Amino acid sequence: MKDHDEWINRANSAYQYAITLTNDEVFFEDKCYQAQQAAEKAIKGLLIYFGEDPEYTHDITKLLYVLEKYVVVDETIMKTSFLTQYAIITRYPGAQYVVTEEMYLEAIEIAKNCIDWVEKKINK
Repeated sequence: MKDHDEWINRANSAYQYAITLTNDEVFFEDKCYQAQQAAEKAIKGLLIYFGEDPEYTHDITKLLYVLEKYVVVDETIMKTSFLTQYAIITRYPGAQYVVTEEMYLEAIEIAKNCIDWVEKKINK
């Protein structure tokens, strides 16, 4: 069985990485990828906490649907699905659109909300 605490630790680490990448040479796409990773790892940690063995996927929507077997996933947390795009489309050169600072700030806010929510579910 995997250790859910380790996944939550990794989620927090990815989040810290996303918010400390302040160098102007770091693309917002890369910062948003770390925000996506933070949320993904937090959700997988909660799934492990409930005894699930999460699928190897970056699709947060898919993970949240599995999570609904155990907890109510409200609209605020469902918004985390928005981050999936940063794990797929924007990670590679030639992306279909450029990620702005506003999008980055939204991504880190969503990731933080997700991590906080997961930690509350585990620490009831």
